[in-house]
Amino acid sequence: MSDSTSQAPGLKQALPFWLTLGMVPLALLGATYGGWFTALVPLYPILIYSSLDAVTGLNTENADPDTPEEDLFWYQLLTLIWTPLQLVILFGTIWYVTRTNHLSGLELGVLFLGIGFITGIVGINYSHELMHQKDRVERWMADILLASVLYSHFRSEHLRVHHLYVGTCRDPVTARYNEGFHRFFPRVLTQSPVSAWKAEVAMLARRGLPWWHRSNPFWRYGALQLLMLALAYALGGGLGLGLFVYQAAVAIWQLEAVNYVEHYGLTRRHLGEGKYEHVKPHHSWNASQRASNWLLINLQRHSDHHFKPDRRFPLLQSYSEEEAPQLPYGYPIMVAIAMNPLWWRRMMNPRVRAWRKFHYPDIKDWTPYNKALNPPPR
Repeated sequence: MSDSTSQAPGLKQALPFWLTLGMVPLALLGATYGGWFTALVPLYPILIYSSLDAVTGLNTENADPDTPEEDLFWYQLLTLIWTPLQLVILFGTIWYVTRTNHLSGLELGVLFLGIGFITGIVGINYSHELMHQKDRVERWMADILLASVLYSHFRSEHLRVHHLYVGTCRDPVTARYNEGFHRFFPRVLTQSPVSAWKAEVAMLARRGLPWWHRSNPFWRYGALQLLMLALAYALGGGLGLGLFVYQAAVAIWQLEAVNYVEHYGLTRRHLGEGKYEHVKPHHSWNASQRASNWLLINLQRHSDHHFKPDRRFPLLQSYSEEEAPQLPYGYPIMVAIAMNPLWWRRMMNPRVRAWRKFHYPDIKDWTPYNKALNPPPR
């Protein structure tokens, strides 16, 4: 782990993370003026933050992980205010555009592509931060954010499956070596809800409860999602409902594209009898690009997140290249590259092979691992 330390977290250090709120007025401009203004939101996270990455460089400094909770007020406030803010932007925009006629179908499509970027890149990412906390209000906010993109099961899948089985064939969202995103995405969409349901049912069974028990969170997930759909329809009719579903699809795509990048080709050593080594820092791809970590509230310090899942984002630690594999660019650019499977494999497969040689020099034949993790060929 990097030995360098930064100043104690405070308002000055928190302000760059608040730049994410810049997406909100851009969405309002797009909805009001249409035209090229509708493209501002989808371009903002890709062009602005990637450009800032090139200017600001890498950040490997670490805050003191034992910083008291009260010193993280400005960071926690950002994630707390986002839930009501996202609901206002999402449903307010649906209400507004379905009562005006100045936006063409193309403009609506681009505008709600941007809204999907807001609810996906920011909203789902913030829900990820909130779901890991002990505070009940924060966990409820995570549920509300996920319901607003029709992906509520992500909480169960992430907490009950991914963190336990990352880097193994039991984790749907660990991207297999040589698996392109176009194969990964439909596989995850079908496997993740099933694995999340099975994990919750198994937990209920350990408590001696049936799957239909009221404590099964899937009932809450379903109710919240139905409420969101009903609200979209009430505010915007059929068009409003369609726009809501569209932004949800964009947000889900953004989430799973990041999931694809985070663990591509990285596997844990199989110990036999279905057992694997403990999760270690080298089982996650990391990126130290400063600005994209502002956008993603340090999600790119992913190794430390798996080491300490409930650690708040300003305290996540950076790891050296010897401890954890590093991506050549921040997540926004890597997600864009992942959409081109040939380009992705050309960039990442040599890195995976180098990772295997460095961390597991004793494993000469990776065929059993590839068979266990790769989907069957089409």
